[in-house]
Amino acid sequence: MTRLTSRHLYRAVSALLLALLAALYWQGASAETIETVTEDSSYSYMQEGKVGGVAGRIVEAVLKQAGLDDYHMAIYPWARAYDRALRDPNVIIYPILRNTDRENLFKWVGHLDWTLPILYKLRATPQVRIATLQDARAYRVGVLRDDYREKYLRDQGFTRLVMAASNQENFNRLLNSQVQLVAMPERDARKFCADAHVPFETLEKAYAMDDLSREIYIAFSQATSDELVDRVRAAYEQLQQNGMIERLLQEQP
Repeated sequence: MTRLTSRHLYRAVSALLLALLAALYWQGASAETIETVTEDSSYSYMQEGKVGGVAGRIVEAVLKQAGLDDYHMAIYPWARAYDRALRDPNVIIYPILRNTDRENLFKWVGHLDWTLPILYKLRATPQVRIATLQDARAYRVGVLRDDYREKYLRDQGFTRLVMAASNQENFNRLLNSQVQLVAMPERDARKFCADAHVPFETLEKAYAMDDLSREIYIAFSQATSDELVDRVRAAYEQLQQNGMIERLLQEQP
């Protein structure tokens, strides 16, 4: 029987301890709860007591593909969701428009869809006439607080912006004539009309904000580890390659 020297024993014990510490580290890292945050929109909404919608289903499918099951999904007002994603680690925010201002604020996972904001008015208000974007400055425009549309319109010299915490609040203000215009994609406008049992034809497209046609994404907070981001990004790419992302996106809300 070979006799272990003190030096050999020390090395063996040290190697074992390092292996145990590494295992505990990765177990702890994988045990971190992921918080997914979003706003109420046509892509994500409460359904039977949980977050539903095509974007929520895509995020869940990606996390499952990545082998991650410790996550919590929540819907917040956009400003709160955005603040969480700016401040905290292990936060997924979606759908979020990707632009130059935000490029280094988040770690981007994958593309969800294209979006085109449209200024909508009530069809019963023919006095609201818009030929150019600058014409819209004469009216009260409903926007979301801390949203890219708010920033864009403010930069364009709009001074009559009316802040809302949610898309639903914004839409309700249009129906109640508290604002004359709201900026939202057609997908959202159709959803909120359906929810309110209002014909979509009640609305009229006043102006397409072509300058804001952009891709919307799934993204992680900047404070999230690169290892976790890479793991989820790889899972997204697998689902994109096998067509699952597109199939989920085409499903009925």
